[in-house]
Amino acid sequence: MSKLTQEDQGMERPRLHPKGDSHRRASALSDIILGGQDGLVNVLGVVLGVAAATQDTRIVLVAGLAATFAESVSMGAVAYTSTLADADVFESERSREYRHIERHPHLERAEVRGIYQRKGFSGDLLEQIVETITANPDVWVAVMMAEEHQLEPVDRRVAFRAAWVVGVAAIVGSLVPLVPFLIFPIGPSIILSIVATALVLFGVGAAKGRLTVGRPLRNGLEMAAIGTISAMVGFAIGALLKVPPTP
Repeated sequence: MSKLTQEDQGMERPRLHPKGDSHRRASALSDIILGGQDGLVNVLGVVLGVAAATQDTRIVLVAGLAATFAESVSMGAVAYTSTLADADVFESERSREYRHIERHPHLERAEVRGIYQRKGFSGDLLEQIVETITANPDVWVAVMMAEEHQLEPVDRRVAFRAAWVVGVAAIVGSLVPLVPFLIFPIGPSIILSIVATALVLFGVGAAKGRLTVGRPLRNGLEMAAIGTISAMVGFAIGALLKVPPTP
């Protein structure tokens, strides 16, 4: 029996440790956007709420800086634990698949056959694909993980990097709405803070659209609008619960 090529099989060879540059870039971009956007929107909401409630620049800065670093630590921790959780889920499902092909090989072989039938294979070619895949338990499990569960392996070493990138991005993003309050009176600072945040969110959204399959202008406008509207909730609450001036 002749060996099937990758093209004949209609599939890519399963890879247990994908480390392509495009994957790392996409992951880093996702982490930067996650941390930066969260820092921008949350801290803008805090400073607008405190500014509307107190009209005191010092209190605004204290509240904004407290929110900045609390947000950074929190987001970094979430990125770290969620990455480890993804790795645990993958390993758990992978172990379960090994048990299944050992205990119920006929059922698991039927699942492989069904997967490639849905891809359009039939007859002798389909049976050859099934035989090739199920001849090696590691390949068999890798195919099931990718095709049935839609799961990819997660390198646990990435967790610390993700936490670091998200945490730093959250700090950088959080500082954008704070800078105007360091320079201008509180009234103009509120307006400049909103404008600066909206522009940065637009830039991040446009960059995301340019680097992926989205539309830069549309993505930028969507991110700016959603972020600004979310932050304005903080301003509304601060204005509603305005603290009376101290006599």
